[in-house]
Amino acid sequence: MNVGVAISAIDSDNQVDATVRLAKEAAAAGLRSAWFGQGFGIDSPQLAAIVGREVPDLQVGTSAIPVFGRHPLVVSSQALTAQAATHGRYHLGLALGTRLLTEDGMGIPFERPIGRLREFLVVLRQLTETGTTDFQGELISATTPLPAHVPGATGGVPLLVAAMGPQALRVSGELADGILPYLAGPRALAEHIVPAVTAAASAAGRPAPRIVAIVNGVVTDDVDSVRERAAEQLAFYEQIPSYARVIELSGGKRAVDVAAIGDEATVSAEIQRYLDAGATEVVFADTEVAGDADRRRTWSLLGELAAERS
Repeated sequence: MNVGVAISAIDSDNQVDATVRLAKEAAAAGLRSAWFGQGFGIDSPQLAAIVGREVPDLQVGTSAIPVFGRHPLVVSSQALTAQAATHGRYHLGLALGTRLLTEDGMGIPFERPIGRLREFLVVLRQLTETGTTDFQGELISATTPLPAHVPGATGGVPLLVAAMGPQALRVSGELADGILPYLAGPRALAEHIVPAVTAAASAAGRPAPRIVAIVNGVVTDDVDSVRERAAEQLAFYEQIPSYARVIELSGGKRAVDVAAIGDEATVSAEIQRYLDAGATEVVFADTEVAGDADRRRTWSLLGELAAERS
C-alpha cells in the first residue's frame, strides 16, 4: 500500500527548507509519497521537484493545480521539469478550483469548468507524452511551433484530478490516470465516487483508475482538543458546494466529521475502511494541527502500515 502525507509548512521561516526537512522525516518514517498543495503562494511543481531531488526515496506530487488561470503549455512545462528533476517520481494533480478563488482571486469567470477540465486534460496528455500538440477547442487552444518536450522526463507524467462530482468523475475516468478525492469518507467513496470513475474508465477502455484518498488524520490521545482545532481549520471547505456535498454523502455534517482522529487502533481501522471502500492509496493531511509529537506518532503508524502491506 502506498501511504503518503500532504506536507504544508506555510508557518515556517522558509517554506522550502522546512518542507524538505519534513519530507526527509517522512521518508525516514517509511512513508512512500509527499504531496504539496497549490494556492496563491508557493509553486507546487517547483517544490515537488526540489523535494524529489533532496529526498530520492519519496514519490512526490501536486494536489492540485486549478485549471482556471493557467494554460496547459505552462503546466506541462512545470510538470515535465519536475519529472526530469525527480527521474520519474512526479505525479500531477489537477482541480476544477472554486468560484470563490477563481472569480475573486483571479477575476476570471468560473464558467464551464467541466468542459475546461476535459480540454485541459486532452492537451496536457499530448504535451506530457509527445511534447507536441495542435488543439483548437471551444475553451482552450494550444499549438507547439517550438518543441515542448523536456529531455529526461521520460514516460510522461501521471495525471490525476481532484474529482468528486459525477461529471468530473466521468471526465477523469475517460482521460486521467486517477483521482484525488478530499473530504470524501469511505461511504462516499464506496457508493458514489469509485463506481462512477471506474465505470467511466472501463467504458473508455482505460485501466482501472488510481484512487488516492486524501484524509485529514492524526494519531493522538488528546482527541477532543485536536478535533476542535481541526474543525476550525477545515471550516473553510464547508462553504464550498462540492465539498459540502461530498461531506454529506459521507454521512457527515462538518468537514471534521470525516477526519480520522484517535489512537493507533482507531486510525488504523479508519484507514482500512478507506481501502475497503476502494482507495488504492491513502495520503494523510493536516497532521500539524496536533503539534510535532503527534505528527511524528502519526507518521510512525503510517510507515508501519506501509511496511506491513508492501
